[in-house]
Amino acid sequence: MIRLGRAAGYLFDGPRLLGGWLPPAGPAVYVIMYRLVEPSRYAVLYADHADDVSAVGFPFRHRRTPCWTKRAGDKWKLHVAWFVVPGDTPAHRDHITAELITVYHPPCNGR
Repeated sequence: MIRLGRAAGYLFDGPRLLGGWLPPAGPAVYVIMYRLVEPSRYAVLYADHADDVSAVGFPFRHRRTPCWTKRAGDKWKLHVAWFVVPGDTPAHRDHITAELITVYHPPCNGR
């Protein structure tokens, strides 16, 4: 488990190596990152949410995969963490995603 967000307010499952990960069916917020040289430290590359994470294109068919791979240096260095939001609504997931983008400035969001 990893805590992300303002004051590390959200407890995400993971991080897990993206290659070989089986995404959960159903709604969640997810973050793509890579491990830094410092143990247990990660750089956030991308944050988003989906109504069905298993349909997003993981592990490597997501439209932003080229950006993630370029930033991490190799697709086998990519990790994922996900948060199934209690009392889930798309608006709540969108709010959490916007907060993560504000806090971490992931380079692969936008554009």
